[in-house]
Amino acid sequence: MAKATKKKALGRGLSALLQDPENDIQSASDENADKVVGSIVELDLKNIDVNPFQPRTDFNEESLKQLASSIRELGVIQPITVRKMNFNKFQLVSGERRFRASKLAGLKTIPAFIRIANDRESLEMALVENIQRRDLDPIEIALSYERLLKEIDLTQSQLSSRIGKNRSTIANYLRLLKLDPIIQTGMRDGFLSMGHGRCLISLENTDAQIKVYETVVAENLSVRETEELVRNKESKTKKSTKKTSPLPKPVLKTKKDFAEFFGAKVDVKMSKKGNGRFVIPFSSEEDMERLAKLINGES
Repeated sequence: MAKATKKKALGRGLSALLQDPENDIQSASDENADKVVGSIVELDLKNIDVNPFQPRTDFNEESLKQLASSIRELGVIQPITVRKMNFNKFQLVSGERRFRASKLAGLKTIPAFIRIANDRESLEMALVENIQRRDLDPIEIALSYERLLKEIDLTQSQLSSRIGKNRSTIANYLRLLKLDPIIQTGMRDGFLSMGHGRCLISLENTDAQIKVYETVVAENLSVRETEELVRNKESKTKKSTKKTSPLPKPVLKTKKDFAEFFGAKVDVKMSKKGNGRFVIPFSSEEDMERLAKLINGES
C-alpha cells in the first residue's frame, strides 16, 4: 500500500510529492530523493525561511522594487536554491533578493532548486555563490572570505580552488578588514573603491588613515591621487627617522613577493655587509597562526 501511495504522489508531480507526509525526504538516500534533489519545483513562499548564514546584509529597497516590477512582468527567470528542512519546510541557500522581490510582487510561489545539505554545507554554498555576484562590495567579499576560512575551516589554497581566485587576490581582500571600521563603512556605502582601501592600508597609523579617508571623500580623489596623498604622508613620517641606504632591487622584489604571499606589510633589516632579516608583523594570535600555516605550506 505504501508503494502504491508513493507512485500516486509521483503522478501528481513534484510539488504534490513534497507535500505528502508519507514521502517526506530528509536525505539523499531516501526513496524518491533523486526525483526532487536538483529539480526545479514551485514552492510556496510561506514555506521558505531566510538563510541565517546569508553573507549579504544590505538590500537596497529601490533595487528590490525594480526587481519586483520585473518579476510581475516576466516572472522569476532564475530559480532560487533552497535546502530541505522539516516536512514541507525549506531554507534559502541563495537568491534572497529574488525571494524578497517575489513577496513584494505579490507572488504566492517561486521556482526553486532543492538541495539536501547540513549547516556547514549550506553556509559554504551560500558564501561561495554570493562571492560570485558582481554587486557585492569589497568588504562583503572580504567578510565572506573570512567566514569561509574560519567557519568552514578552509585553507587559502582550498578557498582559491573553490572560488577560482589567486591567493594574492584573496589576501588583498582580507587585508581590507584591517582598516578602521569607519573606512570599511565608507567602502560599503560606495564612497571608496577597493583601490582606495588598498592605498590606505599602507598607513599604519589609524588617525592618519581616517584623515586621508576624509580628504578623499571631501575632494572626490581618484585612486592615483590617493596614492600620491598617502606617499606624501609617508614621506613626512620618514623624515623624522634615520635615513637608510636603498635596498638592492632583488631584495625589494622579494619583499614585495613576501608581502603579497603573507597578506601583510613586510619590513627588511639589512646591513652594509649584505646580511639581514625579513620582519613579518602580526596583529593578533589568530593572525600569527595564519602566518604559521602559510610558512608551513598548509594554505
